[in-house]
Amino acid sequence: MFQDEARFGRITDPRRCWAPYPLRPVCKAMLTREYLYAYAAASVSDGVLDTLILPTANTECMQIFLDEVASRHPEDRIVMVLDGAGWHRSQMLKTPENMLLLKLPPYSPELNPVENLWDDLREKSFGNIVFESLDAVESHLEIALRNFELQQDRVKSIIAWPWIINSLVD
Repeated sequence: MFQDEARFGRITDPRRCWAPYPLRPVCKAMLTREYLYAYAAASVSDGVLDTLILPTANTECMQIFLDEVASRHPEDRIVMVLDGAGWHRSQMLKTPENMLLLKLPPYSPELNPVENLWDDLREKSFGNIVFESLDAVESHLEIALRNFELQQDRVKSIIAWPWIINSLVD
């Protein structure tokens, strides 16, 4: 499984949109700096996606996420590939028994396919939307992530890169 976390908040993400000529669409903007974090772990072999929404990105929240993923797959041996964020390297982080943590090289987000999930999620679910509260962001994010979790073929089509699949087969 590949793991990553992303920040979502009340700052709007203006996107291009279609409008008939000569109309020009108008989008509201919000600059309130309130955030929450979505954690995700995706299996490239079958498109299984596990997500969790947490208040921050730190060692404590990462531990909660790893424990949750391990409990969702108690019979599996999980190799969790993650980036070099400080909370991923913390000595206080306790790896669950059915999990092995594998670090990506430093400064290489292009190697983590979950980054593409975040791009897809932001493009299709968060463009041109103003949220009235952080609770509204959380509700919207929860629905969007749940839809992703239910669409394993879609997840697999985004994250199952040939070099990853070939490394699993070889």
